[in-house]
Amino acid sequence: MRIELVEAAKGRGDDRGAALPPTSLAFESGEAVRVVVETEQRPTVVGLLASGRMRPDAGALLLDGEHGRRREVRHRTALVDAPRVSDPEPDVSLGGAIAEELLYAGVPGDPRSVRRWAAQLGVEHLRALPIADVEPAARIRVLAELAVLRDRVEAVVLVSPDRHGGDPRAWWAEARRLADRGFAVLVVCGEAADAVLRDDEAHEAAEAAAPAAPTHDEEAAA
Repeated sequence: MRIELVEAAKGRGDDRGAALPPTSLAFESGEAVRVVVETEQRPTVVGLLASGRMRPDAGALLLDGEHGRRREVRHRTALVDAPRVSDPEPDVSLGGAIAEELLYAGVPGDPRSVRRWAAQLGVEHLRALPIADVEPAARIRVLAELAVLRDRVEAVVLVSPDRHGGDPRAWWAEARRLADRGFAVLVVCGEAADAVLRDDEAHEAAEAAAPAAPTHDEEAAA
């Protein structure tokens, strides 16, 4: 699947006054994409639009190049950790958040199931910890992995993981792992986190483009 926002905007007025000025982006199955959105509210607005949970006032939401499929986008996309929309209450325990997410997915959320899922996700020792105190990569891994258990979900929109602090490479690795499994992944983040990841990507690209050092046999033949 391929989801696109084409000059999608929310609210009226100039860039400063609108809830979201015209914004375009695209993400599709098997890839993880970042979009940089600043201010407190706009990342959540982008997440709501890209996941089909909000209708743009201008522009369009497309699914596989087609208009008029916002309801289908909503059913096939998980909106993960969006502030004040889909993020857990900060004082709920990680175990409580797991139970809630399991119930959303139609999976039993009893204590035994919570323990089993926590162990599977590598966070069994953190179950009693308030989710606000769980390190960012573990938080994102738990919320995203449980979100994709929901029926029909093929895409994930992750909102502002950088607001939790920590190394952006950790949550970006989680996003890329989901993409490697075939999900379409959009991460809405700020400029500072994106700059760190862009620097890494530029370094990786430079290394890949550099000529390989000659082997011992090649040196001997020369």
